[in-house]
Amino acid sequence: MMPGGLPLRARQLLVALLGLAVLVVLLGMAVGSGGLESLAQIRGDPLAMQVVRAIRLPRTLGALLAGALLGLAGCVAQGLFRNPLADPYLLGSSSGAALGVALAFVFMGGTSSAFPWLGQMGITGAAFLGAMLAVLLTLLLARGVSGSVRLLLAGVIVGVVLGAFSHILQLLNPSILQGLLSFSMGTTGFVDWYSCALMAVSLLLCLAVAWSLARVLDGLVLGEATARTLGLPLGVMQAALVAVMALATGAAVAQTGLLAFVGLAAPHLVRSIVKLRHQWLLLLSSLMGAVLLGLADLLARGLLAPQELPVGVLTALLGGGYLLWLMHRSPTFRAGRGGT
Repeated sequence: MMPGGLPLRARQLLVALLGLAVLVVLLGMAVGSGGLESLAQIRGDPLAMQVVRAIRLPRTLGALLAGALLGLAGCVAQGLFRNPLADPYLLGSSSGAALGVALAFVFMGGTSSAFPWLGQMGITGAAFLGAMLAVLLTLLLARGVSGSVRLLLAGVIVGVVLGAFSHILQLLNPSILQGLLSFSMGTTGFVDWYSCALMAVSLLLCLAVAWSLARVLDGLVLGEATARTLGLPLGVMQAALVAVMALATGAAVAQTGLLAFVGLAAPHLVRSIVKLRHQWLLLLSSLMGAVLLGLADLLARGLLAPQELPVGVLTALLGGGYLLWLMHRSPTFRAGRGGT
């Protein structure tokens, strides 16, 4: 056992995930429009090295960071709502981000002179702002975070309504359809070093806060009433966890678009391998999400090279396939609840 009581199997999983993350980075530098290239050949070509430094490396690191953010948000969501099917988009953040992007396309393409701040904020800023406003609207409708069922219902309502507004904008402005389609299918193709820095700061902040509140998630596994008997100030701590989930999701979605199943599948995969308290479950879920999205990005780039697949389509296929297999093996999702 290492400090914090991490079991041997969890340590092995931690080492394996870190090793896979390093492998993803190495392969990410070698996979281009022509498929897999030799790293030795790349090092001998100054132009190829420039492509690696400016495009491939930040894209690969960005995929890992976005996956880690979604894995962390999914673990928080499943613990907070005590629901193995909870995912990071439950509070309407995905619909809010899509609406923000749609509005940005409309204003920047038509009346951007009347909204100069929108041009400065850009598509990623609009997506992040839309996601944050959707979560705030959900909290307003739910009158706080004290009732998880009410919060879930409010999130579903906000998601449906904002999605409807987004569809109306698409009908009224057909020119934005292509841009919104790219955003909704998810892509890491536009991630640069600045995007990586933003996601890295968000990940460190969210992970630190979630790690400090892991005891709350452990208590919520037993139910809110039981958690209160443990002397936990649930109201403030649940609000902080919702903020972590919203920030992690918004930061990832703003940079990569909507990526399905990463946040839902990553905690499931970890729990299917080892049972842990949430403190280590949060970290391993982040690493699992990073590896899942990193591998999906490699497949998206190299599977049909030089043509590139939308990475969100691959995550949906792979994540959906895994969850179907899990349902077939265990209809009651026995592996879905966090254990101690």
